[in-house]
Amino acid sequence: MTDHQFVADEGPDAASPPPGAAQEVKQAVSQFVQHFKGFQDDVARKLKQTEERMTMLDRKTQTAARPHLAAAEAEGAPHQKAMQAYLRIGNEDGFRGLELEGKALSSAVNSDGGFLVDPQTADVVKSVLQSTASIRAVASVVNVEATSFDVLIDHTDVGAGWATETGSVTETASPVIDRIVIPLHELSALPKASQRLLDDSAFDIEGWLAGRIADKFARAEAQSFISGDGVDKPTGILHHTAVDNDSWTWGALGYVATGTDGDIGSADAIINLVYALDARYRAGASFVMNSKTAGLIRKLKDADGRFLWSDGLAAGEPARLMGYPVLVAEDMPDVASDSFSMAFGDFGAGYTIAERPDLRILRDPFSAKPHVLFYATKRVGGDVSDFAAIKLMKFGVS
Repeated sequence: MTDHQFVADEGPDAASPPPGAAQEVKQAVSQFVQHFKGFQDDVARKLKQTEERMTMLDRKTQTAARPHLAAAEAEGAPHQKAMQAYLRIGNEDGFRGLELEGKALSSAVNSDGGFLVDPQTADVVKSVLQSTASIRAVASVVNVEATSFDVLIDHTDVGAGWATETGSVTETASPVIDRIVIPLHELSALPKASQRLLDDSAFDIEGWLAGRIADKFARAEAQSFISGDGVDKPTGILHHTAVDNDSWTWGALGYVATGTDGDIGSADAIINLVYALDARYRAGASFVMNSKTAGLIRKLKDADGRFLWSDGLAAGEPARLMGYPVLVAEDMPDVASDSFSMAFGDFGAGYTIAERPDLRILRDPFSAKPHVLFYATKRVGGDVSDFAAIKLMKFGVS
């Protein structure tokens, strides 16, 4: 057999596959593709489940780590929406069923003078009032739910003494209690806006309203805490009787005269005013005067030629006079003949401001058409609570 014959005989057997082999290959490839596609779908499904679990875990972590302010804002969102609807279009339905700090907010509140303002707006008003240059910045401020606040003063020290085991002990004196009643008065503001402005969704109605209310409240309070007569307003420090500090008695404020009519005279007057105040009050004491008086006082020098006045070294730090902070309150009177243009004392002990935390808004679209009035009210009172803690400077001879 030749080589040619050998190739010719085996060639056809080698080129022809076994019967059904091609079909088996096709089925195997098809099954592989199906299995691979199922594997891909399974991987994709598991990845999606993992991503969902990670997202849920991340949300839980963010919720747990969320600061209190953000949580409070989320909780107050329903009331904010209700307040927005009320301020813009007068819709009161959103308040029904809501509660704010334990207080039910319903249409019945309207008859009491308006709806409670949401905490965010109320905090803006409070922060502006606190930062405004008035007695509030140094006085004692208390929140009350009643219509007045009582301050109890014990004028008599309880008796004390040294005793021995066998010696007799004398009976101590009974304390004498004096009660100072600080009534709360209604403070109101009446900002006005056009309906066209309220219809503008980009207009921050609550921010605008908070700014207007805070400005009007701050100016009214600052004036009353200085010179208010106590009739439907707080009683100011200058409304009380002022007597020479040498003859001071409880119920009046003691003063020290400069010795010069309508002028400060010399630095000795400041020194006399500081030491007219008892040592127990001087540690927390501060000066109160307006800008014109401050301009006069800051020129004073001691016997060695050094200024008594020193400006604050850091931003926001008050100026100091003889080492004591100075509050510049523009409602203090200008220097004039026999004027009480400067006060010195521990106002945290000497003057108490009592207020309710509620701030209410009543919308009035009728009284000033086409404008809308917003009647904002709060209740606040103030009065001298310790007459020994505050001294006045009289710009006069005696």
